Amino acid sequence: MSASGGTRAIVAALAANLAIAVAKFVAFLFSGSSSMLAESVHSLADSGNQGLLLLGGKRAKREATPQHPFGYGRERYIYAFLVSIVLFSVGGMFAIYEGYEKIKHPHPIEAWYWPVGVLVFAIIAESFSFRTAIKESNEIRGGRSWTEFVRRAKAPELPVVLLEDLGALVGLVLALGGVGLALATGDGVWDGIGSLCIGVLLIIIALVLAAETKSLLLGESADVDQVKQIEAAVVDGRTVTRLIHMRTLHLGPEELLVAAKIAVEHNDTATEIARAIDAAEARIRAAVPIARVIYLEPDIYDEKAAAAGPDPAATPGGAGPDTGH
Repeated sequence: MSASGGTRAIVAALAANLAIAVAKFVAFLFSGSSSMLAESVHSLADSGNQGLLLLGGKRAKREATPQHPFGYGRERYIYAFLVSIVLFSVGGMFAIYEGYEKIKHPHPIEAWYWPVGVLVFAIIAESFSFRTAIKESNEIRGGRSWTEFVRRAKAPELPVVLLEDLGALVGLVLALGGVGLALATGDGVWDGIGSLCIGVLLIIIALVLAAETKSLLLGESADVDQVKQIEAAVVDGRTVTRLIHMRTLHLGPEELLVAAKIAVEHNDTATEIARAIDAAEARIRAAVPIARVIYLEPDIYDEKAAAAGPDPAATPGGAGPDTGH
């Protein structure tokens, strides 16, 4: 992901949400609408979430230390996970509580033009923010579907902003529907139902975000295309004759660790093997530039060991045997 592209989307969402949060809260003060209060807290939570994403991006740029030798790239995943927690607790649970209270103790909406006007303004502002996120995502999405992009993206910022903006737009429509029905029927219960729907929507989005960022925190491998490129780059057909097995791991969205066991000829000298490893590392970095940490272990390929079949316990992750001996 382009870091600048992600930052543009975050800043656009932050500016929109701050303006919308203020407008919604003013509308709540004049109208007493439960949906407007729920939406005010929702926009305020979204603003805080964008602040968390910006902070995570900044902290992830710190240099590696002896205590953290692989750097701080994964800190972006931690802050994205915090976003899901904030969205669930502050946004979703508050909206459900407010909706329950309004259904239990309904009261009519006053000064209807405030909530309706602010909701229309908010839909327009969120649409611009959502458009920016879509535009930035399309630059790196390629041929993947939107579902696949959200599930497979290694940089968390754009998927988070996309889901937040989508949730905000749907939530605004739900709020407008709740307010509209309350005004049309004179029954404030509809306003409370609108708040409940907003809360359920936010909790669903928060759970999706939590599941995706949890996977990133646990550590994901390179994309299938990147793995194929690395495998093709390792073997030169002369000194490095075969790739025995390989592991890849994202240390951050733009930093990949590659660890592999490679086959060399039994009569190669130490100097020849060392040069072959250096050359293989250069080819890997040329093929996949984000492969910045590379460990290659030379070994002698054993056909009998390879023919014995995979042994899930042989190497971490259960991806195959150590067939070098």
